[in-house]
Amino acid sequence: MIRTRFVLLAAVLSIRVFAADTDAVVPLPKVVVTGTPIIQENRLTPLAGEVTVVTQEQITELNAQDLQSALRETPGVVVTHYDLVGSFGGGQGGAVFIRGMGAARPGAEIQLSIDGIANFNSLWTHPLLDMLSVDIAQRIDVYKGAQPVLYGNMAFGVVDVATKRQIDPGFTTSLQTAYGSHNTFTEVAEQGGKVANFDYYLGQSYRSSDGDRPHSDGKLQDYFGRFGYALDKNWEAHLVFNRTHNFADDPGVANSGSNDGRFNDDDYLTIATLADHYENADGYVKAYWNRGTLNWVDQLDPGTHLNQDVTLTKYDNYGIKTRETFKPWTGGELMSGVDVDFISGEDRTLTAGKAAVFPRTQFQMIQPYASLSHRWNLANSACLQPSAGFRYFDHDAFANELAPQAGLVFGVRDTELHASYARGVNYPGIFVEAMPALNEPSYRSLHAETLDHFELGASRQFGPLAKLDVTFFHDGGRNRIVFDPTKPYPFPWENIGSFRTEGLETTVTVMPVREFSFFGGLTVLDADPGNLPYAPRWTASAGASFRFLEHFRLSVDSQYVGGQNALTLGPTPAFSTSPISAYALVNARLSYDFSSPGWRLHGQVFVSGQNLTNTRYEQQFGYPMPGINGMGGVRVNF
Repeated sequence: MIRTRFVLLAAVLSIRVFAADTDAVVPLPKVVVTGTPIIQENRLTPLAGEVTVVTQEQITELNAQDLQSALRETPGVVVTHYDLVGSFGGGQGGAVFIRGMGAARPGAEIQLSIDGIANFNSLWTHPLLDMLSVDIAQRIDVYKGAQPVLYGNMAFGVVDVATKRQIDPGFTTSLQTAYGSHNTFTEVAEQGGKVANFDYYLGQSYRSSDGDRPHSDGKLQDYFGRFGYALDKNWEAHLVFNRTHNFADDPGVANSGSNDGRFNDDDYLTIATLADHYENADGYVKAYWNRGTLNWVDQLDPGTHLNQDVTLTKYDNYGIKTRETFKPWTGGELMSGVDVDFISGEDRTLTAGKAAVFPRTQFQMIQPYASLSHRWNLANSACLQPSAGFRYFDHDAFANELAPQAGLVFGVRDTELHASYARGVNYPGIFVEAMPALNEPSYRSLHAETLDHFELGASRQFGPLAKLDVTFFHDGGRNRIVFDPTKPYPFPWENIGSFRTEGLETTVTVMPVREFSFFGGLTVLDADPGNLPYAPRWTASAGASFRFLEHFRLSVDSQYVGGQNALTLGPTPAFSTSPISAYALVNARLSYDFSSPGWRLHGQVFVSGQNLTNTRYEQQFGYPMPGINGMGGVRVNF
């Protein structure tokens, strides 16, 4: 009933705009260059770190229902699911892993953020993917190495969602609905407008599915708003609000006759920004507030074998982030800023009829940072740009840390070489105090996890026809925070873990004609220890997009994920790994673009198919994924 109301509201608003602006010209789309499949591009940060960009167009062509589906074929990225819709918890039930990073549980070393603001459950330090709806994304930036200067703590890798906004004057409305296998349903309503100095963008979406086996159902709801105002030609203010309300069930290991309950999450994020834009300087001040609840109900109790345990978590994160980038001389760029972050959380559990309460606890971090770069334009169209920076972490519970970062870019004509180093820092979360293993203050002796990231890469543009990127990387992690199973139960937290990953990643994009494009990517990864979770030695992806008969578009994507180890939770809090087999998948989407100049609207009808080869595979040990399934739908734009 609620989703129906929102669809009707969006339709009414679009009619009102249509009636109020009878002289407006609504441009209808013409078939132009076919977009690239899988990813949009690879680019470099000001400190020569590599970023992979996935835009709204790739999300649509992949028919992605969630964040991990949007990134499932991004080179260097591995994803996990339990369900067709919804992520169960912050672990293997729905997660993103980047070049072997992201397997820590509790805790996490990959930052998930919206417009640069980390969005996570602070008690368990779980970045829950369902909090970041793909429906609000203008683009998704995937940072594949440590990013201490730009993103701070918990940034051995980063997935940052840049939200939608209305850029052009006028009004736009979009309505979309789709239905597919296993009673999977999608509805999205959006409207944006810009009049003089004021702009806004509103979005609402609803996704649900019964799943492919019992207790694999899920539901995602998102409510988004962005309101902006240009104070003058140099200053603007905007407010972003996003609320997600979701649940996902754990179907349990196949044929076990048991499941592990339902995971509910309810998240609110508000970001208020004051930004300046000058010829030689631009920056911002952001104040944010992120709060929510995570309720894991009907958990399977290992003692009674009944679905009776409950975990109720509340979190509350807020702070201020400032940044200003100056161009003090020709070719020079100086960036400086400071972040002040407060993270807090509380928890109530009921285990085998016994209740436990962890009261609200708060950590604070103050993080000044700066970077400096200079670009020299050399002879024969060559250029050289070195850069260096740092971030200092002042933590009120743990030892302070310094994180340096440096890079070098050399370009000549259509070839670009880059090298970089960064030291990532990941502090213990509130979970080290909340877990029953630490009822004494010894957790204060823990150190932050650190990662030394090295990267060397090259890219070559072959005119408008093709681009090739090759990157070598090496990561060395220390002070991994883990349970120590050699000690008597309850196991204490200790800095005893270390790891190393290194490998090669290459991508190629080919666009020989405007109607056709091809993308291919390959990542080779070597990990030590050899059972490092979600770090397959080989992963590959390929996709093609073809426009034909003017209005039709066929997008085909495929991926190969080599054999890997998945996390499993034993009868004690210790984690172990179990091997899962390699798999290959093929998916496709066929769309037809239509327009009605008389009604001043355009849209698209589509059908999509997932796992077209009906491959039997797992992303988590004992959890078979769906076989061949499909969906069809329509989108209308006013």
